[in-house]
Formats: sequence, C-alpha cells, structure tokens
Amino acid sequence: MSNIIIKTPEQIDGIRESSRLAAKTLDFAGQFVKEGVTTEFIDRKIEEFILDHNALPAPKGYNGFPKASCISLNEVVCHGIPSDDIVIKDGDILNIDITTILNGYYGDTSRMFTVGVVDAAANKLIEVSRHCLDLGIKQVYPGNYFGNIGFVINRYAKSRGFTVVYEFCGHGVGLQFHEEPQVDHTSRRNRGSIMKPGMIFTIEPMINQGRPATRIDKTDGWTARTIDNKLSAQFEHTILVTSSGYEVLSDIHNEYEIT
Repeated sequence: MSNIIIKTPEQIDGIRESSRLAAKTLDFAGQFVKEGVTTEFIDRKIEEFILDHNALPAPKGYNGFPKASCISLNEVVCHGIPSDDIVIKDGDILNIDITTILNGYYGDTSRMFTVGVVDAAANKLIEVSRHCLDLGIKQVYPGNYFGNIGFVINRYAKSRGFTVVYEFCGHGVGLQFHEEPQVDHTSRRNRGSIMKPGMIFTIEPMINQGRPATRIDKTDGWTARTIDNKLSAQFEHTILVTSSGYEVLSDIHNEYEIT
C-alpha cells in the first residue's frame, strides 16, 4: 500500500501528545467503572475531561456515532454506545475505547476494566487478549510485514482456546481517525505491506471466547456483539515504527521499552 503516510517529526510529536491524552483519559475514566454506574455517566465524564484538556473526542459525530467514547460490555465486541439504560453490574467486563483530537492530531487507545468479582474464564480471556496485543507490538520494526502482526496474534489466541475477530482490524492513525494500512489481527505469515520508520497505526485485537464472527445491532447500526453471545475482550495501543523498532505512543505507564 503506497498510500501509507510516513509522518514527519513534527507530526509524530503531535500524535504522541494526543495518544498520551487518550491514555490519560482512560486512567481518569477508570475511577467511575463500578457497580450501579451507567455507561452514559462514564461517557459524559470522558467528554468533559477531553474538552478540559483543549481536545475533542473523535468518535462523537464520526459517521453519525452519537457519543464521545465506545464502551463495550461483556459480549459486545466493539462500538458499544454509552447509554443511561446500560447499568454496570458486578462481574461485568468492559472495554473503554478513547480517541482524542489534540491540535488536529489523533491518538487512539483502549483497554479492559473489570467490576467486582469476575469469573476465572473471563479473567483468562482478558489476560490472553492483553498478551495478544503485546505479541503484535513486538512484530513492529522496519522491514517486517504487517501480516506478521496478525499471524502471531491468531496463533497465540488459538493455542489458548480462543478466536480472533476478523471483521474489525487496526488501522493507520494520526492525521485522520482511520488511515491506511488495515492492520489485520489474523493473517498469514509474511503477507501485506512492509513497515517503514514514521508509520503510525493501531493494534487492537478483539479476542472471543466462542466463535469469531460478530453481528451488528439493527437498532443502532453500531454495536457489534459476538454471534453466540459469549464474552469478548480487547486492548489497543497506537504504535510508531522507529528506525530500529517501535514506540508505543499511548503508553503512559512505561510498560513498553522504546526499541
């Protein structure tokens, strides 16, 4: 894909700052994830926080999406719409997905949260999903194929008894919400475009307990659920290809070394 944008140093700095704000927003939102709270309440707090930091929530109004964030509970794979009708319960697992626009630059990240006592099977799913992201990130370096990200993610998820959603993928990000390339989370080895320094994209594997297929709610046209109503989990970071490896731009807790 020749239309993958190579970002300039100035653009990289801007995307890094936006990615860090998205991550800070996730940290802020976490304090409100508790039994009895609605996802609408969390979304309002998220929007207030982003606006208070002189930024905008990218999802709001994007192709008609009505809210500032995506909050996806239990069997919802992605694009869950916050609502006063969705009340968080003990034992729930949920993904909060934040994309900020700061000074015109986009940063995108998501992670899982748990509420109260979560069963062992759900905790295993979350653990595997997080490791899938880590494995994908380690495949980021100049000269590697994008397909190898999906290859290692799918191989590991299947080895642990889970499946990888193939209908949604990671994507280029930074100057727009969604850019080239498409970053598949299940792929054959050594396929796709070649990574080059200055490319920025998300890796965001969605891992299911049951079948990998999804269905979109006809009522809202957004909410994607597992086709068998089993649990799904997802983690996401925005990644820069450096001259020798990667930098996780949305990592504010120093979980990843810059390579």
